[in-house]
Amino acid sequence: MPSIAVRAVQTIADRHLAAFEDWLAAERHQLPLFIPIALGAGIAAWFAIAAPAGWIGAICLALAVAAVGLFLEGLGARLVIIGGILVAAGVGIAWWQAERVAAPVLDRTHFGVELVGTVAAVEHLPARDRTRLLVGQLAGFPPDMAVRLSFRAVPEDLGPGARIAVKATISPPPGPSVPGGYHFARRAWFEGIGGTGYALGDVTVLSPAPPPTGFSAWLANFRATLNRQLQQGVGGRAGGVAAALVTGDRGGIEPEVTEAMRDSGLAHLIAISGLHIAVVVGGTLWLVRRILTLWPWFALRFDARIVAAAFAALAGIAYTLIAGAGVPTVRACIAVLLVLIGLAAGREAISLRLVAVGATLILIWRPDYLLSPSFQLSFAAVTGIVALYQSTWGKRWSQSDREGGWPTRFLRGIIALILTGIVAELTIGPIALYHFNQMGLFGAGANLIAIPLTSFLIIPLLVLAVLLGGSVLVAPVYTALGATIDILIGLAEWVAGLPGAVAMAPAMPVSAFLLIVAGGLWICIWQGRRRWAGILPAAVGVAIAFVAPQPDLFVSPDGKHLAYLDGDSIAMLRPRAGDFITTMWSGAAGSDAVARLEDREDADCTPAACRLLLRHGPRRWDILATRSRDLIARPQFEAACRESDLVISDRYLPRWCRPRWLRLGRRELNRLGAVSIDLASGRVRSSAAEDGAHPWARGHEKNP
Repeated sequence: MPSIAVRAVQTIADRHLAAFEDWLAAERHQLPLFIPIALGAGIAAWFAIAAPAGWIGAICLALAVAAVGLFLEGLGARLVIIGGILVAAGVGIAWWQAERVAAPVLDRTHFGVELVGTVAAVEHLPARDRTRLLVGQLAGFPPDMAVRLSFRAVPEDLGPGARIAVKATISPPPGPSVPGGYHFARRAWFEGIGGTGYALGDVTVLSPAPPPTGFSAWLANFRATLNRQLQQGVGGRAGGVAAALVTGDRGGIEPEVTEAMRDSGLAHLIAISGLHIAVVVGGTLWLVRRILTLWPWFALRFDARIVAAAFAALAGIAYTLIAGAGVPTVRACIAVLLVLIGLAAGREAISLRLVAVGATLILIWRPDYLLSPSFQLSFAAVTGIVALYQSTWGKRWSQSDREGGWPTRFLRGIIALILTGIVAELTIGPIALYHFNQMGLFGAGANLIAIPLTSFLIIPLLVLAVLLGGSVLVAPVYTALGATIDILIGLAEWVAGLPGAVAMAPAMPVSAFLLIVAGGLWICIWQGRRRWAGILPAAVGVAIAFVAPQPDLFVSPDGKHLAYLDGDSIAMLRPRAGDFITTMWSGAAGSDAVARLEDREDADCTPAACRLLLRHGPRRWDILATRSRDLIARPQFEAACRESDLVISDRYLPRWCRPRWLRLGRRELNRLGAVSIDLASGRVRSSAAEDGAHPWARGHEKNP
């Protein structure tokens, strides 16, 4: 009897295995799309795992899984082998890249220090009345350390290579203000920035910048000149947007314009990406091919398609370099070059394979870009749109689009544009909520007007303005640019001002985000009916995001700031907390309603400290937080510590300050970094625990 049961189970297993192999064989052409996914999984594992022992363990586990595939057969076995190797490679690539870019990092804050160094890069932020300088070769510091300084004003002719002297305060790159939030220290590590600071006076130029030598220096000087010409030539709010669309420098865009573009779902239009590259390359391709086909001698002897593709490729590369070679721009350029190669070879122009190749190349080059919102947003939008038109329905729609008269074709074009906008919003929406805790709800409608306006008017006018340079003929082009960009800004402000235009949500758990991404990728990659199984993990992720418990308290890394999250608002310990930390905390709380802690009925505040009495479930919490440098007598403070469950302070708390549950003074926060606390569960989450032994966390102890 047992043998009959075993044979029955084996028969069922064989049947399911055969069905699985048949399914993989039917979807064979989609399997290469998992290459960047497996590689990205390994990279994500390296960033998520805290210690080197875990990194080694992840590599060994992935290789062990690959080894298991050696004992299997069929396509499934090959997937296991290649997938395991790619995951291990992802962990190794991220680890190697982090160690390769290692540069000295400040270990403490230096107040009012005299700095003498060489300017490595200049970033003008006219909309904020600021200029940032990346300064290296600092006297008295390691020669390969670079510090980013913020200035009110610098000489107009200050450029890379100039030797300067300035009095400044510099600190280690700051970590996140809330666990899981924006991590500048991690970004600075991969960009070679060892410290940040601000000037305390005017900069003294010890020796001027030498004339640009070499292609990189020439390109940087050309970009700066072009940026200045566009900002000044177009002028006003439109000037900053015009410069951003050409050089990628968004420092001239006013914060109100940036906010309106974001809230209206049009922020992608001011971040150079696939749309901009496609317009430039597509326009070049069409124009060159049309000119060449009108030349009979050339048309009879050469393939105009190949020559036009070569000119278009050069235009795409030039635009990418001028735009600063950011993540979306490089990704788009790689994809466009592959498209042009496909066109020249007579192959399918756009496919998910091209998207996968672009993602793979970028992840190998800069694995840290995987965590970048820019990388995720650009690839998510492109993947969703390409998957839509590569689906069975999309192919039928594309084929039928050539049928009928121009009214029918025009109507189909409008419908296609609407569907494209909806798919783009569905793919980038969860990512926007995860990183920024908000998203514009009317983006699909706004893009119906904004994308044609940008594609057919603004970008061609910008190309014409660049080609005309400083000639007198450029003046009317600048005027037209200003008018059309003002229309775009006006549209963004109108949409952003509509009731319910922006949806806010508290910080999304990583598990929810990963489930939503996994479900979306499953739907986009597969072609058959099984693709719709991806709805399940995505739905589970959405449910987790809605029901996940939120923390009750946020504590800043220096202990100066505390926020209590109470439903739809957050109460701040210090009324003047600063725009940055208020924005970060209100975003993580999913609420822009900010109040003062001292105005709460359950808070008792003095200029020196606040006492907060809370009840969560059956437990009553007594929380004490200092908020000034005023001296508090020991008898009074010691008694207050003893009666409190939690004490929070930016001071070094004495040993005799012993609360009933937890003490978070300067000494403890130096070790923990930013902290969030869930009072119901008693869970304390810290940014230092999440950083673990990653290189950007080494030596980041704050100064006494």
